[in-house]
Amino acid sequence: MATLVSFHAHPDDESIASGGTLAKAAAAGHRTVLVFGTRGENGEVQDGFLDDGETLGQRRVQETERSAEILGVQRIEWLGYTDSGMMGTPENDADGSFWTADLEEAAERLAGILRDEAAEVLTIYDSDGNYGHPDHIQVHRVGVRAAELAGTGRVFEGTINRDHIKRVMLAAAETGGLPGEDAPTPEDFETFGRPESMITTTVDVRDFIEQKRASMAAHASQIADSSFFLAMPPDQFEAGFGHEWFIRHGVPEGHRDDDLFADL
Repeated sequence: MATLVSFHAHPDDESIASGGTLAKAAAAGHRTVLVFGTRGENGEVQDGFLDDGETLGQRRVQETERSAEILGVQRIEWLGYTDSGMMGTPENDADGSFWTADLEEAAERLAGILRDEAAEVLTIYDSDGNYGHPDHIQVHRVGVRAAELAGTGRVFEGTINRDHIKRVMLAAAETGGLPGEDAPTPEDFETFGRPESMITTTVDVRDFIEQKRASMAAHASQIADSSFFLAMPPDQFEAGFGHEWFIRHGVPEGHRDDDLFADL
């Protein structure tokens, strides 16, 4: 069995981007480890959601622990940086933000975990961070460098198959569209993720779809029951989230597979 380290920017990213892959790996007997650049301190939260004196960062750590339990994750680590907010906001430049972190220093923090775990597999994000969030872009930069420092040879960029998602949304539109107060449109995905032709690895996680949905629901401060994520009926949710996509470093053009652990 192997060890997978899955590196993310904020709590809840692990559920949306790779929850099924984590659950599938754990069920197969692999060791799974989550690492976060930040605690998501600058996320949005509804008034009155937090307890008196509780910070959003504290709540999101608790939510992550519950999500990890659902997904079978065996270790959670935090690199200790602060959520940088959305691109162009003042939080980007705040002292201690992940966006302003020294690349070598941050990469060494992650590399230390990779070495400690003797990790064979690392997941990060694509170079645009899937949708341009500064912390997601930093996950890519730090992750690539950390893999070099630690000698981790199997690096997979988690991404969004924009062609697949647009197909799902167009099909949903024929039956009334996606439910939920924040439902996106196909146009919203024009620049998200990567085109299907660039994706090397498609992981079928439909057998773990209920775990994935439950792990998303565990992040209640960020993913409300009324959000389109959780308001979708089971068939739409499976169509949209039943596969997870990656671009594997170092494989020939045209390479296709369906397993992060193939040939290990």
